[in-house]
Amino acid sequence: MQLSSCVISKIYIPYQPEKVITGTEFYTLVKDSSWQSREQIVLKLINEGNIPNFLREYVPIKFKFYDSTINKYLNVTYFVTADYLSIGTNKDFMRIPMTPILAQQIADRYHCFLPTRKIVNDIYENATIKIAPFPLTEKRDSIRTFYQHHQLIEQERNGRTGLIAGIKKDVVISAKINSGPKTNKVAIYGWHKPDGNPIQPLYTGHVNWYVDYSHGIRLINRVIVIDGKMYDFTQVLKSARFKKILSDEEDADFVRYPDKF
Repeated sequence: MQLSSCVISKIYIPYQPEKVITGTEFYTLVKDSSWQSREQIVLKLINEGNIPNFLREYVPIKFKFYDSTINKYLNVTYFVTADYLSIGTNKDFMRIPMTPILAQQIADRYHCFLPTRKIVNDIYENATIKIAPFPLTEKRDSIRTFYQHHQLIEQERNGRTGLIAGIKKDVVISAKINSGPKTNKVAIYGWHKPDGNPIQPLYTGHVNWYVDYSHGIRLINRVIVIDGKMYDFTQVLKSARFKKILSDEEDADFVRYPDKF
């Protein structure tokens, strides 16, 4: 795959300054909405470019991967958003938990995919800002709790910029989605504590329309660079040689959620 470096380093969500709203304005707009209405509003606003500018530049994750087929270490780079999907401006934004269905629609539109458990661990290891989790226990699926949790994170972040982790459970892709008779599930993982261990093991016990304050959507560029060559992430996951670059599961046969319920 031949792509320029600028295509890899930037996420091309359009910017329309006349349509920009702040995170506070977004909260006011949706605070009394159903989750279905909220998701329609989120999709519209993101497609109009209502994301903070710090989400428009990917952060590279770099490491060496041992390729046993040629007895050699390969240089690997993939590209992640610095934070979870949010609506608003750099100065006033709100992180938005959402269903995996909506997350997949957004990822597809902007040439991205959702992380695996391994990627979530990689991101935590490489993060420049690591914040201890803030668990909340009441009205977990309420937009008011979403906003409260976002504000707690922002108080602790205290204006620091860079790759952030430890603040949410990630919605992830996992072979566990395909296990069992029902596949209309969401996989979540992460929310690492300061000792590096996650609060949430890989879990698929929620139906795919369930969302709570602790869920976060991190976008990963589909392009994976292995020793200077570019691959789509599906090529990597389907390769017996390369799949461990992106996944620590035995199977890697689930690469995307459906785009409708």
